[in-house]
Amino acid sequence: MSEYLRLGVNVDHVATIRNARGGRHPDPVRAARLAIAAGADGITAHLREDRRHIRDDDIARLKAEIDKPLNFEMAATDEMVAIAVKTKPHAACLVPEKRTERTTEGGLDVVRQAAQLAPAVAELKRNGIHVSLFIGAAPEQIEAAVRVGAPVVELHTGSWCDAVMEGRKGEAEAEWELIRAGAMRANQLGLEVHAGHGLDYGTAEMIAALSEIVELNIGHFLVGESVFEGLDEAIRAMRLAMDRGRARVKAIS
Repeated sequence: MSEYLRLGVNVDHVATIRNARGGRHPDPVRAARLAIAAGADGITAHLREDRRHIRDDDIARLKAEIDKPLNFEMAATDEMVAIAVKTKPHAACLVPEKRTERTTEGGLDVVRQAAQLAPAVAELKRNGIHVSLFIGAAPEQIEAAVRVGAPVVELHTGSWCDAVMEGRKGEAEAEWELIRAGAMRANQLGLEVHAGHGLDYGTAEMIAALSEIVELNIGHFLVGESVFEGLDEAIRAMRLAMDRGRARVKAIS
């Protein structure tokens, strides 16, 4: 177990606010620098095909101006692979993408998309980029991630978080067990395990107690909370929640 759980802060929705009106404010790169000062271990940004939030110049500036790892979320397309190879982020997380969705609705279907994903994974790795696949925690998806050569998986936590928030106890318990078992299976197969989507203070604290998970990526909740308490305070509160969850693992072990 890694005693320290990394926090990646996603700045996409700072760009969403900027783009709603146009211009340069608020600047996601400024938000990234503030997030790092508040305790983020890395910055995540998703360059979508339709450029609905993060733009190409945001990615270039993030790579040039921040002093922590940049995790470039992207679809497994020729265009995005070419941008990643040119930009050379620390990491690239391959995610599913549809123009009709408000946000990423689920994980990649690696079983069915292996022929498309394997070349993208190989090209990114060839260029020294740490590759992860954003997937559901089903064992067949985890095993397919190994077959296409990905060294990292990020488990989609959105369905669990929604069930917790809406008080659907039975569904929340079933989703939690899937995530718990999935993290264990991925770790057994030699994969580095991350998690993200929909996490708030409570769910982040809970999932931090899974010793196999070494990184959480959180964005929308933190940007929303920043309206009320400031981004730096929201990140510090998230860091404390994660540390409380991790401390339970150490206490048990």
